[in-house]
Amino acid sequence: MTELRRRGGGGDPDSTENISDKEADGDDRLAFPGEGEGEMEGDSKADTPDVPPSTDNTPQCLNKALEGLSSRWKNWWIRGILSLTMIIGFFLIIYLGPIMLILVVMGVQIKCFHEIITIGYRVYHSYDLPWFRTLSWYFLICVNYFFYGETVADYFGALVQREEPLQFLVRYHRFISFALYLAGFCMFVLSLVKKHYRLQFYMFAWTHVTLLIVVTQSHLVIQNLFEGMIWFIVPISIVICNDIMAYLFGFFFGRTPLIKLSPKKTWEGFIGGFFATVVFSFFFAYLLSQYQYFVCPVEYNSETNRFAVECEPSNLFMIQEYTLPAVVQNAVRWKTVNLYPFQIHSIALSTFASLIGPFGGFFASGFKRAFKIKDFADTIPGHGGIMDRFDCQYLMATFVHVYITSFIRGPNPSKVLQQLLVLQPEQQLSIFNTLRNHLGEKGMLPPAVEEAQ
Repeated sequence: MTELRRRGGGGDPDSTENISDKEADGDDRLAFPGEGEGEMEGDSKADTPDVPPSTDNTPQCLNKALEGLSSRWKNWWIRGILSLTMIIGFFLIIYLGPIMLILVVMGVQIKCFHEIITIGYRVYHSYDLPWFRTLSWYFLICVNYFFYGETVADYFGALVQREEPLQFLVRYHRFISFALYLAGFCMFVLSLVKKHYRLQFYMFAWTHVTLLIVVTQSHLVIQNLFEGMIWFIVPISIVICNDIMAYLFGFFFGRTPLIKLSPKKTWEGFIGGFFATVVFSFFFAYLLSQYQYFVCPVEYNSETNRFAVECEPSNLFMIQEYTLPAVVQNAVRWKTVNLYPFQIHSIALSTFASLIGPFGGFFASGFKRAFKIKDFADTIPGHGGIMDRFDCQYLMATFVHVYITSFIRGPNPSKVLQQLLVLQPEQQLSIFNTLRNHLGEKGMLPPAVEEAQ
């Protein structure tokens, strides 16, 4: 490809435009490592766009309290104190209910998007790309409108039935979403500048990949929440536990490097974090499975205009007796154990969080190394940006959603009822008669009902 760029425009009648575009390509190429001679030098500093380093925003009182410690232990205490603060805040938000959790997820999503887009803007701001940030935020609004509109249609059917404007928006939701996206697409095409074609398409792709990583997966977090708060709390807590325990095992026992992308990660931390996370998830799942507030699906109650978390717990959250394998029986001298089935599922979730989840962090580390930055931002002292804390959470959210749809979720009566309510009266009556005949044939209707037919 580099060879093609060095050739002239011979044979093309529009040679003047060819030369101009070639020069423009040269301008664009200056910003991107890995092309032409830059490939020979690898990740040399000269090839990497200049990104301003993040600043230390640790509270002054904390710096003074820890000023006598070495930088290693100072960082350990800062991370520990801020981690404990965030955990307390997390459980406080859970106490405030599903609405607050949804708002927090949306806020985290916007901040993560802002951090990634800001890196792109800082790297390429000298080129003065027209409409880059404006279009990036416009596409964020469009994608959120689409996903949250789908959520309203799926989970707020009763509210939609009461409000005529909402009925119109829900009925034509996908068309409106597509029209909004098309408007942004046309604005991007109209903003193209001859000397910066390639850069603009790079940044267009940057925005869309960011939307895919951040917005799509944060939507899955909300989908998991509606299945029951336990499917939201346990996966997030598992990732937090794995992050903390891997750090502690690595800090005190780490000797063997794990992966070059993250030089501070060690095998000792990876393995210790795995076993600690599996044990934590098993007992944490047992604790939450006892409470209706955590295990019931989150549903909107049209009578109270509030979310309801009341139900008859499914078999997944009912104590069941399991027979142990013979080898285990000989070792522990127990023949059976009483467990919640969800505890078994929690082992699968914690195994993924410990063995595969960290690769979300490795991916983020590779991204940051590509731009010679330590953190996505400096929002949280000792931790970096919000994206630095949620790089593994997004991957975990996708796995949980796939796990629920593949192994857990069955037909949802409330969703079926919501779909029935939006049908025409004639269609509803036809379905009613069909269902009545079907139940009558199975002998499930009382005699009085059958006589009324």
